[in-house]
Amino acid sequence: MPQQVLREVEHEIAVDAPAEAVYRLIAEVENWPRIFPPTIHVERLEHGEDGEDGGEHERIQVWATANGEAKNWTSRRTLDPAGSRIDFRQEVSTPPVAAMGGAWLIEPVSATQCKVRLLHDYRAVDDDPEGLAWIDEAVDRNSRSELAALKANVELAHSSRELTFSFVDTVQVAGTAEDVYGFINDAHLWTERLPHVASVRLDEDTPGLQTLEMRTRAKDGSTHVTKSHRVCQPHQRISYKQVTLPALMALHTGYWTFDENDGGVAASSQHTVVLAKDNIAKVLGARATVADAVDYVRTALSTNSSATLGHAKDHAERGR
Repeated sequence: MPQQVLREVEHEIAVDAPAEAVYRLIAEVENWPRIFPPTIHVERLEHGEDGEDGGEHERIQVWATANGEAKNWTSRRTLDPAGSRIDFRQEVSTPPVAAMGGAWLIEPVSATQCKVRLLHDYRAVDDDPEGLAWIDEAVDRNSRSELAALKANVELAHSSRELTFSFVDTVQVAGTAEDVYGFINDAHLWTERLPHVASVRLDEDTPGLQTLEMRTRAKDGSTHVTKSHRVCQPHQRISYKQVTLPALMALHTGYWTFDENDGGVAASSQHTVVLAKDNIAKVLGARATVADAVDYVRTALSTNSSATLGHAKDHAERGR
């Protein structure tokens, strides 16, 4: 049997932040959709400590884009806080990837600076040259964008926390989680169900992994187009990441949750936003502050998500 081709590559970047802060940001997977552009959603499936060395092992599921396509996989990670190293290995890879692994290494340069190295090793299914070329491109593109985003977001976190905010809107529904979830999941019907949605396109080549493009109407009659990738976990949660953003936002992630209780179900819409500070004056005027931008963006997002929750409530309570 011919030997399989194993590709090994390395990317690195300098970061103006302490090594321990960078390590923590990478170790805590709930941060990933906010700091890594390709990542849509991550869940920790298993977690435990590893004996005498104090290391930790965990199993995670990752949903992310690769060359513009949404993919998902499970990985096992070994965390070494003392050595500022995180090893990872995909447990189940998605074709054309046959196997994928690597490591994050965070090396201190000074008390306030470090170097981050990202290593990958991988093989293509059946050593297919086209498949290997596709992986080469995806790994290179994602590694560069991940490291650049890591640098930008870590440095931003150390310089200013005022640009990031989160909030939740919740409605109580006298219905079932299945009905409310179904309304949010069936976004291809939103032009019929939601007055603020002018047009919509929903693609779901892989069950539970959606790409949603829609044109929505603002109060002033203007429309704007958004595109999001969504991870749908039936009757429990729909997580998303917006990949086309208006000028005031540098990042927008969120999720819909459906928690059953004695009165029916509490349906919630959560948003996390990072403002694009350099665009505040351009959009809102020279005197506009960060607080003004927070109010403006929060109002716009809350108006639409609250309207959607209201229509979902009506849909579920009428049993339609």
